[in-house]
Amino acid sequence: MKKRISNLSLKQKSIIRISLTTIGVIILVALSNLFLQWCQNDLSYDLALKFAFSWHTEKFILACLVLFVFLAFLSSVAGSVLVGSILYTTIIGILGIADYLKMSYRQEPIYPDDIKMITELGLLREMAGSTTFFVLMGIAGLAIILFAWALYRSFKKGRRFQLVRGTIFVLSIILLLYIGSFNNPNNLLRKAYNKTALWIPYSQKMNYYNTGFIGGFLYNLQVEAMDEPKGYSKEKVAEITKNYQKIADKKNQTVDEEQPNIVYVMSESFSDPSHLNGIEVSGNPLQDYYDIANQTYSGKMLSQNYGGGTANIEFEALTGFSMELFNAQLTTPYTMLVPKMTKFPSLVSNLAAQNYQTTAIHPYNTSMYKREDVYDVLGFDSFISEKEMKYTEKLQNNPYISDKAAYQEVLSILKQQDSPQFVHLVTMQTHMPYGGKYPDTTYDAQTSDGSDTDNLTNYLQDVAYSSEALKEFVNSLQDVSRRTLVVFWGDHLPGIYSETIQGANDEQTLHETQFLMFDSAGKLTSQATHDAISSPFYFAANLLEQTNQATTGFYQLLLDVEKVLPAFERGLYYQNGQWRKEAQLNEQQQKLYEDYQMIQYDIVSGKQYSLQDGFFEK
Repeated sequence: MKKRISNLSLKQKSIIRISLTTIGVIILVALSNLFLQWCQNDLSYDLALKFAFSWHTEKFILACLVLFVFLAFLSSVAGSVLVGSILYTTIIGILGIADYLKMSYRQEPIYPDDIKMITELGLLREMAGSTTFFVLMGIAGLAIILFAWALYRSFKKGRRFQLVRGTIFVLSIILLLYIGSFNNPNNLLRKAYNKTALWIPYSQKMNYYNTGFIGGFLYNLQVEAMDEPKGYSKEKVAEITKNYQKIADKKNQTVDEEQPNIVYVMSESFSDPSHLNGIEVSGNPLQDYYDIANQTYSGKMLSQNYGGGTANIEFEALTGFSMELFNAQLTTPYTMLVPKMTKFPSLVSNLAAQNYQTTAIHPYNTSMYKREDVYDVLGFDSFISEKEMKYTEKLQNNPYISDKAAYQEVLSILKQQDSPQFVHLVTMQTHMPYGGKYPDTTYDAQTSDGSDTDNLTNYLQDVAYSSEALKEFVNSLQDVSRRTLVVFWGDHLPGIYSETIQGANDEQTLHETQFLMFDSAGKLTSQATHDAISSPFYFAANLLEQTNQATTGFYQLLLDVEKVLPAFERGLYYQNGQWRKEAQLNEQQQKLYEDYQMIQYDIVSGKQYSLQDGFFEK
């Protein structure tokens, strides 16, 4: 055999080499695509193979073409198909594992915008586990070194090689840019997908299942935040703003002269596991929380996500805008929308215009979700991260700064300043992972499916400590000279429950967390209500209304929408005491909903006429 090969001409050898390389590349691309499907389908070989060769073969082939272009790009840069393939395999491997972990914890796939999280090494290590993290980082490091070595050597090769390489590089760049415009209605790749794809905007989990990992990933490339609503114009916006501003101006003639401190507390993963079917909890880890909640306005808040989506809930609470109204592909406004703007109306900017000192506190680093940039656009005067905090106590084996320490930071601001304060705290104590945080736990839990309870018992201890810290903080407000209002809520449930437990509960139950509003002067008008159902974008309007504070036309619009839909997110609408998959609105209610939609579009994608009209300030 060797003798036969040695007798071949150089041209024949070249053809054989190219043929074998092509076959190898095709096999690699197909296997990598199958790997992504395997990770997306909870490591099910059966589902991955059926997707590729039975149910969605056309979409599998289209995804292979996309991956082939990406591989060609890496190989052209490296100047080596072998080294390009090694780097490609490393990237796809890490991407697949990340997708599997995110699906496990949050029931949500990896989005293009999640790639920006690659710099958050500490958080990635905590989520993946130290062993997995360091193994992956080691492999990635070796691949990058090999890639750099190949790149260096490639420039020493001949002119013909450089010509072929340059051609492939340019073509792959052009194709990748074209693929990047996937959401353009005239994009040929999108049209090819559309022939067989069933896009499901309201459920990205199902979207990825139905169109494949690559199809779902491409679908979530950046698009316009919102499509222009019918009838959008300066005149139409002015009609809406004039109507509600008139109501706000009338109310502001009788507002309370006192400007109270306002404290927002978004508590990481704070929720009550005993509300879930299939969970039995011994004792009451949230007793301290309920001691407060049962004396003031409180209830359940509808979270956009299960197991994650912190920044989206924060966005809703600060801005009054609903994620439901955005195009499905705009998955994270904090990274995809707000940093690109110079000014974004919010509770922060509204209070700052009333001479409030505004401070954001997050006991973690500044780069998470681009918070440093986002807070600047929203109008915060200062941002205190873990590096600037004076109080940094941690509990036992918990790697995060405790809620108690975070509240001490808030109190130090409230007690030292004479001017009215708005302090927005995003806690970290109850962030995953939970296993091993507390060697001795006070509370026990049993699950109907017998699933591992280590995470759950540690989580129970976490929320117990969080409840205790909240109660201490609220009691300490009596020592603050200025009246203080507090809005406290959990951003989402922790992603620790088995599929059996999730299946035993209604969808809204998996999206309901606890919330309360507290007034140190005890003057909330609805403080006898303990079973409210709300959405975070109503918080500011509701708080100002209940305490007779200066309001805005926008908040008056929100209060009217709240009367019709007390809580809603995509696919979940609470109306007339019932949960529905779709809102059922009469003509007048539909117009109200469309007015809200019009104003949100005007700010995020339109001409910001309402901002110019002063619709978001007193």
